[in-house]
Amino acid sequence: MNARGRWFRFPTFFGMAGICAGLFVLAIGFLRAATPSEQNSPLVLELKLDREVEPVLATYIDEGLAEAARRQASLVLITMDTPGGLSDSMTDMIHHILESPVPVAVFVSPPGARGASAGFFILLSADVAAMAPGTRTGASTPILLPGGFSVPVDEVLRKKLNNDATAFLRSFTEKRNRNPKLAETAVTDAQAFTENEALAGHLIDLIARDNADLLKQLNGREIKRFDGKTARLSLENYQIHEFQLSARQKFLAHIVDPDVFFLLMLVAVLGLYTEFTHPGVIAPGVIGGICAVLALYAMHLLPVNFAGVVLILLAFALFIMEAKFASHGVLLLGGVVSMFLGAIFLIRSPLTPGGVSLGVALGVTVPVALLTVFLMRLVLKSRGWKTATGKEEMLGAEGIVTAALPAQGEGMIRVHGELWRAAASSPVAEGTLVRVTRVEGLKLFVEPKQA
Repeated sequence: MNARGRWFRFPTFFGMAGICAGLFVLAIGFLRAATPSEQNSPLVLELKLDREVEPVLATYIDEGLAEAARRQASLVLITMDTPGGLSDSMTDMIHHILESPVPVAVFVSPPGARGASAGFFILLSADVAAMAPGTRTGASTPILLPGGFSVPVDEVLRKKLNNDATAFLRSFTEKRNRNPKLAETAVTDAQAFTENEALAGHLIDLIARDNADLLKQLNGREIKRFDGKTARLSLENYQIHEFQLSARQKFLAHIVDPDVFFLLMLVAVLGLYTEFTHPGVIAPGVIGGICAVLALYAMHLLPVNFAGVVLILLAFALFIMEAKFASHGVLLLGGVVSMFLGAIFLIRSPLTPGGVSLGVALGVTVPVALLTVFLMRLVLKSRGWKTATGKEEMLGAEGIVTAALPAQGEGMIRVHGELWRAAASSPVAEGTLVRVTRVEGLKLFVEPKQA
């Protein structure tokens, strides 16, 4: 190798090495410049409890608390606007809030929001309970719907429910240094509180305009955890990240909505009914089957009252009977009433009378009734129709003899524009109109058509 070759290769090697080293140093410098700001900025993970308390939302809250612990967040902020919900889901949320290694603040927000019924329990279970101006909370008396009907219950049973709810409420409000006596009135007397009344009664810790105002007030505040330990919240230059529902949770949240569950039930029954009465249509059966599976899933999660299910099935039976018998609309009216009551009684909740909305119940019942009666009448009418395919279609068909039919032999006839081998019990002359009486394979047995 000559000197000139070495002269060009050595500078090239050192030049490339220098460029790589420079890029590496710049990358390290960039990471060092960016990482401290992220590490030094406290993380606030925001969860949203903005509808009825139900199993899917409970799973979302539980996963959010676990994510906050994994990311070593400084605070979990749960913004709340709920009418209440299911006691089992509420209890699950509260257990995870009490056991959370990350402090939890529950904030009834924005103005006009509420933390009612089950939301009141969740609010008071948090390390920090806060409300925005123009919000309210409370009204947490357990509601029992025996058999799905909202009727007065035995006083002993009512007292038992109230005592259990107040004992559960005391179990964490006392450790949170809140006012258990006043909190109990939300259960025993269905008492509700504005944000000012809740603050004056030592049910909540502070009032804030919005998330930024709340976190500003909490910065440097010392709180007492449920296990008795104290912690100081350091929220200087915080970063707030919203924990979103997963795509699966969003889908399931729609499925367990009482209105959607009611519609799934109806579509399932109509689809399967259409498939059984009109075999081969396929699409209604597929749609009905899918809706049936989704309805069964929702039924597993929701507190379904089987009296409501029976009333809905009775409604369909009455609709079918209306199509078969002349009742002058009595059976149809009875079916409409039965389906409407079934929708109202379909979902029972121990903490809130939530269920299928009146608008959906009224708006769906009548169209479904008319559609069911219409389909059933089509079925009944189709039973009188003459078969249009197969051997049965040939019975009674008329044709003309094209080759004379001897008494013991075969001839040819034309039926529906087709030539068929035919036989008759007596001789039939060519050009005679005949009627098919029997079919054996590809041979027709005929008789002369009577004038």
